[in-house]
Amino acid sequence: MKVCIAEKPSVAREIASVLGANTKRDGYFEGNGYAVTYTFGHLCTLCEPSDYKPYWKSWDLNNLPMLPEKFKIKVADNQGIKKQFKIVKSLFDKAEVVINCGDAGQEGELIQRWVLSEAKYKGKVQRLWISSLTTEAIKEGFENLKPAEDYDNLYYAGFSRSIGDWLLGINATRLYTVKHGGYKQVLSVGRVQTPTLAMLVNRYKEIENFVPQPYWELQTLYRDTLFSYEEGRFLNMEDGEKLANKVKEHEFEIVSISKKKGTEYAPKLFDLTGLQVYCNTKFGFSADDTLKIAQRLYEKKVVTYPRVDTTFLPNDIYPKVKGILSKLTDYVSLIQPLLNKKIKKSSKVFNDKKVTDHHAIIPTGMQTHLQPAEQQVYDIIVKRFIAVFYEDCKVSNTTVIGKADDVNFKTTGKEILSKGWRVVFESDNSKSKGESILPTFTKGEKGPHEPSFLEKQTKPPKQYTEASLLRAMETAGKQVDDDELRDLMKENGIGRPSTRANIIETLFKRKYIKRNKKQILPTVTGIQLIDTIQNELLKSAELTGTWEKQLKDIEKGEISANTFIKGMKRMVDALVYEVRSEKVETRISAVNNKPVGKSKSKSKAKNEKLIGAACPKCQNGQLLKGKSAYGCTLYGKGCDFVLPFMYGDKKISENQYLRLLSKGSTVNLKGFKIQGESIEGLLRFDENFKLKLEPKQTKKPQIKAGNACPKCKTGTILKGKTAFGCSNYKTGCDFRVGF
Repeated sequence: MKVCIAEKPSVAREIASVLGANTKRDGYFEGNGYAVTYTFGHLCTLCEPSDYKPYWKSWDLNNLPMLPEKFKIKVADNQGIKKQFKIVKSLFDKAEVVINCGDAGQEGELIQRWVLSEAKYKGKVQRLWISSLTTEAIKEGFENLKPAEDYDNLYYAGFSRSIGDWLLGINATRLYTVKHGGYKQVLSVGRVQTPTLAMLVNRYKEIENFVPQPYWELQTLYRDTLFSYEEGRFLNMEDGEKLANKVKEHEFEIVSISKKKGTEYAPKLFDLTGLQVYCNTKFGFSADDTLKIAQRLYEKKVVTYPRVDTTFLPNDIYPKVKGILSKLTDYVSLIQPLLNKKIKKSSKVFNDKKVTDHHAIIPTGMQTHLQPAEQQVYDIIVKRFIAVFYEDCKVSNTTVIGKADDVNFKTTGKEILSKGWRVVFESDNSKSKGESILPTFTKGEKGPHEPSFLEKQTKPPKQYTEASLLRAMETAGKQVDDDELRDLMKENGIGRPSTRANIIETLFKRKYIKRNKKQILPTVTGIQLIDTIQNELLKSAELTGTWEKQLKDIEKGEISANTFIKGMKRMVDALVYEVRSEKVETRISAVNNKPVGKSKSKSKAKNEKLIGAACPKCQNGQLLKGKSAYGCTLYGKGCDFVLPFMYGDKKISENQYLRLLSKGSTVNLKGFKIQGESIEGLLRFDENFKLKLEPKQTKKPQIKAGNACPKCKTGTILKGKTAFGCSNYKTGCDFRVGF
């Protein structure tokens, strides 16, 4: 009898149906010379510390490090699992050959190998390796069964990963819990979860400590098109003001117009991370939600295996493309143009060197009724697949240079000449960012323009969302926007595509992170844990990325599992010695564990004092409180900085002055009286660190033709082709407002 073992009952049912094993037994299907049984994920696990030495059960610093000589596995301690394992073992005992039908990936290989090992099966083993669960794929897989030995390195990599996680996770968690945990507080530390948490904490602190820097931009509006100063922003206001005053006196002239034709390629096919990023950004699905939906689509036979990290297809898929497309009848209007000609074959899609065990996620051609969320995910997978066989999108990129006096300005725009693959996504209303269609300009044309010189401030980086965190994990924390470069860095990413969602969910369960709408923020406990861990290696995304690279090298047969495990043991040994020797005595508890946010900065502000703060002008003195103002201790000795208690007949609170010093302005305040008029506004420093009142911006009155000119008061408003202007424009009034 041939015994097939799958990873789930649902997959076993599909395989049994194709093989004709149609008789349902307790724990397996039988018929036609086959028995098709299954696991429920992990039937076997690595042994617990107490399974090696009874005294290792105690969470005691003296028991650390726990470094077993040889790692052992056991059947999970669950009655249902133990019953199924007995059924599987009894089938193995009667088998002439076992066919490993586990999911075609590292975890699938590990699950089944552990069952084979614990059942002490010594006979012949073959491997079914398929990328979808369609009848055609299963039949083709059974016609091309592989020797189990072909996947030994895959198993060694999976086994090494589990051992690495055991060594670091169990030792570091006990180490930090015993040394720094508060009442009943377990401090979970892990090979991937801790550097991921460190990325979130570091980003949060970067934003908290960010000090905005002012800069200035010179722009001008000509024919309703915004032109920007060609050399970019100004870091010094005076430099920009000189040019701003200069260009006001001159007309704007178009100097050059250059058009450059370009090609835009269709978006890449999805790997799992790409799919999770897209679904988080577009639909708000968590990474875990997307993985579960993709897995259900795979089990419903409508898409291929989802736990993949490549965006390419092997060349042997190309002959099947037309058949897959022709079956997608729900998308007939998009597919029909492709079926009437030869299917396009591009190296941006088909590349055997970029495909290892699995290819990108694509539809199988089968269609079935799906739940709304499943339909959304399926729809974008199908459209990406269809789009790569359309022609490239042809565009014309236009750059226009204009000048006022000798100051050059530039604007760019894009015109789509041939939509190509874009027609596939037109119904999604997804306009590309940054696209602007320019009016037709003529070289040498001149006319009036509206220059503007604006003060702006540098902005801090954004808090992580699940989408941007997944991308950061993929590139070990490095900011990479280019698809090609990101592909090269995947080998050093932290976690695997199939486990990243689980890592993020684990951080939520541990209460180390919380959601704030789409943002992911660290909690007080999360920040305390990262601050307490002095060992930089534990928090290093790059080191974890190096471990991932080593695991991939084990898979390729380039290094041995033994080398990786010895390295992990050395690190754990050094870590335990280092932390036990630390003098730091922090106790971390999850009490009042809320997402760190506005509340923290408020309490921080309350604890700060204006008296004793550094003088913002000279930076050498400190602030003192006098009878009518706060002043610098070096007042009269080279510094004249003062903050009066009253400004514009209004008392200014200490908190508002604290905000002015830290944020650059107070909030909008009511009750200022200037020349007898009541004004609302905010206080800032001018360039000499004197207070200046910035009135609250009010909506400009509506401008109508025939009204009195608000600038010269004597002219009337005229309506032109592109703007309102003053009837006195010939005699010097330059009032003009563009439509």
